[in-house]
Amino acid sequence: MKHHIVFCSVIFPGPQAEIDNLLLAESIRAFAGSLSDNPIWFFLPDVGKPLTETARKRLRDLDVRVVPFPIEIEKLRFFFMGQLAGLAQAEAQAAGETDLLAWLDSNTILVDEPKEFLLPEGKSLGYRPVHHILVGSRFDQPLDPFWAQIYQSCRVPPERVFPMQPVVEDLQMRPYFNAGLLVAHPERCLFRDWYDTFLNLYQSPVFKAFYEQDQRYTIFLHQAVLAGVALRSLEQGEMFELPATYNYPVHLFERDTTNRRPASMDELVTFRHEGFYQDADWMQKMPASDRLKQWLAVMLSNLQ
Repeated sequence: MKHHIVFCSVIFPGPQAEIDNLLLAESIRAFAGSLSDNPIWFFLPDVGKPLTETARKRLRDLDVRVVPFPIEIEKLRFFFMGQLAGLAQAEAQAAGETDLLAWLDSNTILVDEPKEFLLPEGKSLGYRPVHHILVGSRFDQPLDPFWAQIYQSCRVPPERVFPMQPVVEDLQMRPYFNAGLLVAHPERCLFRDWYDTFLNLYQSPVFKAFYEQDQRYTIFLHQAVLAGVALRSLEQGEMFELPATYNYPVHLFERDTTNRRPASMDELVTFRHEGFYQDADWMQKMPASDRLKQWLAVMLSNLQ
């Protein structure tokens, strides 16, 4: 049976990684509304270590398909390589099985039905901007050497560059998409193209020179390559910026000085976190209703 949308992520063995993925799956089943019964696929890189029995059992109970895939351990040492490889695998598997593939980084939690994942007619990519600019490129300034190289390596047509705003800063930047939440039609092969392009570039001497200047280039190269591939592959009219209620970074809530900051996580559809539950005082600090905090607390008590 062909599905309209499939949720997917990558799962790694280990306590925090498994908790993150289980919270994601639990939240989809609990809060995704009419989409809550849609398939969830978690792709598991072969790192020579299995998931815990607790995680395997709960994932079975949640009807999550765990799909192992091979990858060279050496490649996994590079930032976010496992996620890119898993997403490419997911897109290849999704072709012919679903109209849309919703990629969610494992530190994502849904709190409402993600209706906008069902992309409007004519849109091939749903995205959110990066949380803050970091190594991004300000729209009102010339391209720096790093982004000039990204555009050259990815063959970006200059006329496709347009302004957007990061989530927690009031400024204009060139397209810089957050790699933790993406929705696409798998037949466009965007994610596989992203992975293949990244493999071709990440070890090149020109980019290694940037790594030596600033480690952030190593960490965020994958996100910069995503921008290059998306701009090469799609017209702006084929892209859909998801509302600000998607992919909000709860860990940057206090640093968000924009007028777009939500009053509470309950106003959102999805949010991202950095393992909030590792802080013993998370319930006091979480900008959320008692109802949502209680749900998270119950889930965590069952998982930890």
